[in-house]
Amino acid sequence: MSDGSNDLLSRLQQLQSRFTWDLQGKDLDLENLSTRLQEHIDLQLGSSSALARTFSFLAYVRYLQGQPEMGLPLLSQAEQKIRECHGGESERRLIVAYGDLAWFKYHTGDQTEAHAYCQKVQDILSKHPTGSPAVLHPEVYGEKAWTYFKFSRSYYPEAIDLFLKALELQPDDSEWNAGYAIALYRTEERVTETPENVEDSPVVRQLRRALEINPDDGVLLTILALKQKACGNHQEAEGLVERALKIAPDNPHVMRYIGKYLRIQGENDRSIDLLKRALKKSPSAFIHHQLGMSYKKMKISEQMCRPSNRQKVQEWRRQSIHHLEEALKMKPLFFLALADLALMVGEERDFSRAEELFKHGLEMLPKLSEKSLCQVFYQRYGDFHFYHTISEAHAITNYIQVVQMTPNTWEWKQGAKNLKKIAERRLKEDEDDGQAYALLAQVAKAEGHKKKAEDLYEKALDCDKNNTEYLSALCELRLELQ
Repeated sequence: MSDGSNDLLSRLQQLQSRFTWDLQGKDLDLENLSTRLQEHIDLQLGSSSALARTFSFLAYVRYLQGQPEMGLPLLSQAEQKIRECHGGESERRLIVAYGDLAWFKYHTGDQTEAHAYCQKVQDILSKHPTGSPAVLHPEVYGEKAWTYFKFSRSYYPEAIDLFLKALELQPDDSEWNAGYAIALYRTEERVTETPENVEDSPVVRQLRRALEINPDDGVLLTILALKQKACGNHQEAEGLVERALKIAPDNPHVMRYIGKYLRIQGENDRSIDLLKRALKKSPSAFIHHQLGMSYKKMKISEQMCRPSNRQKVQEWRRQSIHHLEEALKMKPLFFLALADLALMVGEERDFSRAEELFKHGLEMLPKLSEKSLCQVFYQRYGDFHFYHTISEAHAITNYIQVVQMTPNTWEWKQGAKNLKKIAERRLKEDEDDGQAYALLAQVAKAEGHKKKAEDLYEKALDCDKNNTEYLSALCELRLELQ
């Protein structure tokens, strides 16, 4: 390589660009990502500034797909959008776009143009210094944050850190505030909410902050509605949904969140209608999953109200399975859809296929970036054995995993409830069942009742004096109680 080429490569590597951000998503599906980005452009979703970012990001994805010739026109459109949106204040917004253009020109063999774009970036940085080489412009932090957020779930923590850095420098920017709110919502632990704790949660505080700056953001309104609904603030939730529908009645992202809201509300018919409309506008794995869950609720409602109508129950179940399968076709690494599908297939009594799906899920568990999904998976697997295969030992194994994870989630409560059912039934049959007492002890410990757990382990040892597992658990509890 010539000295000129070495110098160019060195300059390129110092640029802030998607080519230098080491984007390597473990759970990445390039085809799915490019489809989603293209839909954002086709449907003109988001502000002009957000669309410019989408053009740039899609250009990079086209490069990853081996289609750099399709990427260059997209970057030109991104530059045009930035100039239209920000006018005389465009320069700092162009730092990343020009960095990407420099790399594109380099990879397509146009070293002269690559040098020219490197120089354009240098000119902007000289004109707008940050005061320290270690500090980036807020526009760069924000662009990088959105890229990480949309690229892969595994990058969510980094995206949150970058949004915070952008907000430290531009606290009132609507895009960074919205991005931070949505990223917090996506990574939030699935715990039971109450009116007392929800307003103090970082997610709700940030949603309200973002809506102060941009009160007409339909996506933020629907996410906040879901939070308020979860903790019982029904009146506010309804008002937020009505506002979102007036502001953005055709936005597929708004429709899918409202569809989820209506399903939780129990309005399954309305939820399905809205989700189907959203699906026509923007086919997505998320919408198929929500439809699968809505049909599941229809099935449960039918079972409760008209248990003899087996044909209708089966119809709703099969509709649910169909949409869950479609979600996985579109996004093979959609872990939650996989767990839900496995349980529904088990309910159809196709045990071999259900086991195959659950085993596939077990293989995916170590790679999950969102650890709360592990709890969901084990709860679904436990339910499969508890309700369908009637394999108590396997149900116990999975439910124990559930109660050892985040407390007070819906899954945690289900796992604890069913472990108690198993233990109490066994004690009715045999009051000297040591394992039943040990199960109740594990649940008591998970609930924070350590003294009660100690007493139960003592009963377990009375029934099975030489059980080292019970003895070890009891010794550990006594140390914690000292």
